[in-house]
Amino acid sequence: MALRPAPFWLPVMVAVSLLRGSCLGASSHSLKYFFTSILEPSQELPHFVIVGYVDDQVFSYYDSNSQRMKPRVSWMEKMGKEDPQYWDRNTQMARGNEEMFRGNLEILRSRYNQSEGLHTWQVMYGCELRRDGSRGGFHQYGYEGRTFLTFDKETLTWVAPDLQAQMTQRKWDGLPGRNQYLKGYLEKECIEWLEKLLSYGNETLLRTEPPVVTMSSRTEVEDGMETHVCRVHGFYPREIDASWTRDGEVWLQDTFHGFLTPNTDGTYHYWISIQIDPKERGRYRCHVEHDGLQDPLDLELKEPTDSKSNLWLIIIGCVVAALVVVGGIAGIVVFFNRRQEDYNAVPRRNQAI
Repeated sequence: MALRPAPFWLPVMVAVSLLRGSCLGASSHSLKYFFTSILEPSQELPHFVIVGYVDDQVFSYYDSNSQRMKPRVSWMEKMGKEDPQYWDRNTQMARGNEEMFRGNLEILRSRYNQSEGLHTWQVMYGCELRRDGSRGGFHQYGYEGRTFLTFDKETLTWVAPDLQAQMTQRKWDGLPGRNQYLKGYLEKECIEWLEKLLSYGNETLLRTEPPVVTMSSRTEVEDGMETHVCRVHGFYPREIDASWTRDGEVWLQDTFHGFLTPNTDGTYHYWISIQIDPKERGRYRCHVEHDGLQDPLDLELKEPTDSKSNLWLIIIGCVVAALVVVGGIAGIVVFFNRRQEDYNAVPRRNQAI
């Protein structure tokens, strides 16, 4: 039977829990890979996808329909010019991973005593180069949208949450050479690749765009309290400090934080809201700091002009946009294989579980 793309909602459901935690956090720049194999009841073979991210930008993509690793941004054309065999080599490694993932899915279905139904096997890994110069790295496996194994690169061991995963944990912990290789990849080679990719896409990835800050407000009919929303839009890079202050001090009470999400042009938007007594309006400010601003911004709260303003439409729109972004990220599937004799962006082939 010919493979067909998995429905968009499937990766969203199975990947969100795996993404939560390891992928989130404020790093200056990051390189992440997501691999996913999805087996639907109507399919004979799983659908397989690999996606590579620099920060929040997809730069490479592979799926079981095209059977090719392809660039997704124009600046990756430099890679093909420097290394004409790069895309062919990574295509072959991706096909090898697809076969390995297919076999691992069968092993897991047997291990968990499962038959028909929807089943997913995922891997995500990557590294971070933070603003303060520190480095981070992670390597994590997930089955059915839940964590299966997590690599602890400090102890060179794998952490398993259940008995079925512990079978693989014991096997992999018995391979100290492989675990040492993974630690070296995450701490050194992955960072080197991140820096190389940043140099390719520097006009996009290293640019600075200042935020545009706007305020909206409304008066609550029930109690006369005021709700104010501070929207921060169109900024890059993603690191930003937006907060409410009261009498010059950060104020967390009665505040609500939106999602930090990318726009279609690669910039970001964010919003925060607060509910206050209108008698104290003059004490509050929306405080914003960003690399694109020469000086921090402090915006005063204005008196609501229309109690039927579109404030809540703004909030709803932001939430919907965030959910779309989560879906897009969760739909990403990547794992990389890297041969030690070749300097590629991918670790060597994944092992059978």
